[in-house]
Amino acid sequence: MTDGPRYGQPDREYGMRLASTPAEEDGPVWMLNLMKYREVADYADGSESTISGREADGLYAPLGPLAAVGAQVVFMADVEQQLLGDAPQWDRVAIVKYPTRRAFIEMQSLPEFREKHVHKEAGMQETIVMGCQPIDLPARQGVEQPDWADVPHPPTEEDGSIVILHVLRFNEGGADGPMAQYSATAGDVALPHGVRVTGWFSVEGTIIGDGRSWDQARFNAFPSKAAFMAVVADPTRREAESERRAAIADSYSLLLRPAIDLLALSVEEAKTG
Repeated sequence: MTDGPRYGQPDREYGMRLASTPAEEDGPVWMLNLMKYREVADYADGSESTISGREADGLYAPLGPLAAVGAQVVFMADVEQQLLGDAPQWDRVAIVKYPTRRAFIEMQSLPEFREKHVHKEAGMQETIVMGCQPIDLPARQGVEQPDWADVPHPPTEEDGSIVILHVLRFNEGGADGPMAQYSATAGDVALPHGVRVTGWFSVEGTIIGDGRSWDQARFNAFPSKAAFMAVVADPTRREAESERRAAIADSYSLLLRPAIDLLALSVEEAKTG
């Protein structure tokens, strides 16, 4: 393990920040995981495997160690469609909220976690793990969000609610200029279709990755895939697309079907708690 895990490059500098933040300055951190599984689990000891990488990750699932340090899985979803971004094609997205940055580091040394980690090594082909902090959302004065039962494309049994995740790295000045203009236009278009912002985050560091840095992660919920596609096709939003392209240096956009979605609640609890 001295050379780091097979599934990504550790950022030692960010790791030191997580471990050394003074207690009076420490606080919750949301660890966003993008996951790409091996087709067949590959154990480092060379033992023959008959399970998939996804199944090996299920054996890893460190719920006991997470609970021991006061952490909680607040979001879990499979990727139904990768809308933007080249390889890898991500399989799953998860967010774990830790009570402090130091808690994330402390979990790594727990015996149960270390024992389980062999399964993550076997199952994970590639991952990016980003430490995130909530950011304030754009103000929309006097605008009421419609009930999902009243939008043009409400959720159905065949097409239930989805979440769109945008992972973003901006060009210099892009976040406050072109992207802000695009976000305002897209928000006006999306609101009648029932969009809900479940969490926008700044990325303070990438503890495991591929050497790239990221600036933000934005989670937007829609009542259905049809509702999202109506927004995508809207001519007003399409006209503003050039502003988005000017703002962004790199991006993943993922269409997700959540199995766990406590993200908005976790952010609200952090504000009030």
